[in-house]
Amino acid sequence: MIKLNDIVVKFGDFTALHDINVHVKEGEFFTFLGPSGCGKTTTLRTITGFIEPVAGSVFVKGRDITHVPIEDRNIGIVFQSYALFPTMTVYDNIAFGLKVKKVKKAEIDKRVREIAKKVDLSDEQLQKAVSQLSGGQQQRVAIARALVTNPAIICMDEPLSNLDAKLRVQLRNELKKMQKDFGITTIYVTHDQEEALTLSDRIAVFNKGYIEQIGTPNEVYNFSQTEFVCNFIGDINRLGEGVLKELKAAGADVDLNKHNYIRLERLHVNQTPAEGEVSLKGVVEMREYYGLYIKYYITLDGQTIKVIEKNDGVNIYEPGQEVTVLLNPRDIMAYEAKEEA
Repeated sequence: MIKLNDIVVKFGDFTALHDINVHVKEGEFFTFLGPSGCGKTTTLRTITGFIEPVAGSVFVKGRDITHVPIEDRNIGIVFQSYALFPTMTVYDNIAFGLKVKKVKKAEIDKRVREIAKKVDLSDEQLQKAVSQLSGGQQQRVAIARALVTNPAIICMDEPLSNLDAKLRVQLRNELKKMQKDFGITTIYVTHDQEEALTLSDRIAVFNKGYIEQIGTPNEVYNFSQTEFVCNFIGDINRLGEGVLKELKAAGADVDLNKHNYIRLERLHVNQTPAEGEVSLKGVVEMREYYGLYIKYYITLDGQTIKVIEKNDGVNIYEPGQEVTVLLNPRDIMAYEAKEEA
């Protein structure tokens, strides 16, 4: 569907993107994830036509669109700020692109009302000024405006970042449902790891103008290919020398010369070890109670590690309490020491 081949983008002497290669399948929800300034929005803007690469090509359905004007790419865009016209009605905002394309009035009315219904905007809301709507409703207007021209692709640049946390989670779920219902190929930009893991079919993790890994949410989380991805996606423990030596003494195959990491939920407190698992003695330093789960901070061999346990309402451990921490060495992700996070 969308292919980026060896894309290089420069701003003066600064290289923003280094040989970016991405293949997005038709109907896929594909996310560009990374910290600020890593190149994810630059890549999105290269696809939409706002930025022209100095090298490489952009293909959509086999057609080279690298030098095609923005308006001829048939790509819907939802900006971070939504970029709506605040004094115009919701109806006129959604209809704007169709009017620019000189679509007949009756056809505009039909398509605006059809798309408004699909994104849950009422006839009454269509007559309101955009400024009268809530943030969530404005987001629906922005999505409706992007979809009403029947684009082959929709690109979204951090569309939930201006909303409060509760609404962000609610609209995240709605956004995924809408994308599946429309079946439209979606490129989504975010710095929010949870958002990326929740929404995406696949994720490209960016770092300093390079792509570190492309994979499913499970692949980037549980099988991180680089130390950067391992640290950036979710929370994690880096195991210190004392813990590694204990594991080694217990017969575990660990390399003390590498950087070794393990996810919080892969550790367990006061459980009976199965074959291949190792128990280490420690002391609970503190805990954070989240309801569904409890996060413990436990000192092992001079270092504090974090453990997430499901809250069963019975086995809750107090600060100062001695416990055993269970882990399976197979759950450790190890990286060459030179590959700093």
